[in-house]
Amino acid sequence: MKAIFNATAVIVLAIAPIRPLRAQEVAGYLGFGGAHDSSNGAQIETFSDGNLYKTPSMGGLFAHVGAIVSVTQRVGVGAEVSWRTSQDDYAGIPYRPILYSVDAIFRPARFTRKRLIPELRAGIGGARLRFVPVDDQSCAQVPGCPASNHFQQHLAIAVRWYMTEHLFVRSAFDLHHVDNLSEFGSDWIPEYSFGIGYSIGKKE
Repeated sequence: MKAIFNATAVIVLAIAPIRPLRAQEVAGYLGFGGAHDSSNGAQIETFSDGNLYKTPSMGGLFAHVGAIVSVTQRVGVGAEVSWRTSQDDYAGIPYRPILYSVDAIFRPARFTRKRLIPELRAGIGGARLRFVPVDDQSCAQVPGCPASNHFQQHLAIAVRWYMTEHLFVRSAFDLHHVDNLSEFGSDWIPEYSFGIGYSIGKKE
């Protein structure tokens, strides 16, 4: 959980310096969805007992938390973090993937309405695989254990639909390109989420 708190702190550090700009809108959101990657196909003798353990694909339920500061009607910045809500098994060792990013946000005027706000996002961040081994010996058999950190580039498209002046629902599709993600079968991680959020300030 410490890794999740550290990643969430990226949101606060990214947004806090922008307060003096008197942002037009500040919004926060929480959602749930999924992120996926294939297995790299490796088999590891994790516990030196003659048994080979397969490396998994990435999947399961992910939580998604983020914040947005709109500096103008069309341009803003944002930060977000997503993580698997429960630990999964990686070649016999529990682990949890975490993805985080800081983004530039553009709201295209052509598609923006009073209650409907699209977001185009591009940014950079990181991906962290946090392992929870039972002992150092088994951890040494698994590449990246006890923690593996990677740089990532992030693209996303999202839509906010306002149910009230401040309360909105948000759906998003994110694409993470994670450098040298050898623990899985691909450097690309698609992610989808659906959630709810709250904003203050002007939307348009």
